[in-house]
Amino acid sequence: MMYNPPVQYFWHALRTDGILVEQHENYVKQSYRNRCHVLTAQGVAPLSVPVLRGNSKDKTPVTEIEIDYTQKWHKVHWRTIQAAYGRAPYFEFYSDYVREVYERQPKYLFELNIDLLRLYLKLLKLNRTLNFTESYQKTAPGNVLDLRNRIHPKIYHDNLHVKPYTQVFGKQFAPELSIIDLLFTQGPASLSYLQ
Repeated sequence: MMYNPPVQYFWHALRTDGILVEQHENYVKQSYRNRCHVLTAQGVAPLSVPVLRGNSKDKTPVTEIEIDYTQKWHKVHWRTIQAAYGRAPYFEFYSDYVREVYERQPKYLFELNIDLLRLYLKLLKLNRTLNFTESYQKTAPGNVLDLRNRIHPKIYHDNLHVKPYTQVFGKQFAPELSIIDLLFTQGPASLSYLQ
């Protein structure tokens, strides 16, 4: 499960009947599971959630990865999001909902990511059921689009399905951003954009 998933994740979600969330995999470092990208005045900025486990060679189940709140990352992330999108047309309409999730300070990264996913589906008015895997399968069943490692910050795919829209900063469109970029800039039109 991704932290503030990228726009392309929701493009794919729109074309499904439901979302199957992998809850039995081991934590994958340097992936969207604990990071996202936002567009600031200085360009694309990564935001990473520090974790207490998962930095060693031990295999740690994704549901057991604890968030490290000693680093006050949630305050830094929220200040960065405010600076990046505070002047976006729909920031005031959605920001309180997003901030509330941060203020809950869930213990586990998986819980944070699920809370954010549910929020974004609700804000997008994208009615998709969330189901959770019962066991880990290396290869997904034939009727399931496996995005576990297909959408990754270190792999650029030409199938991102992200067409340009007006962003707060920059003269050139930045395609691999978090869904918050689309929501704060496009508001209720976000779902139409994804279609």
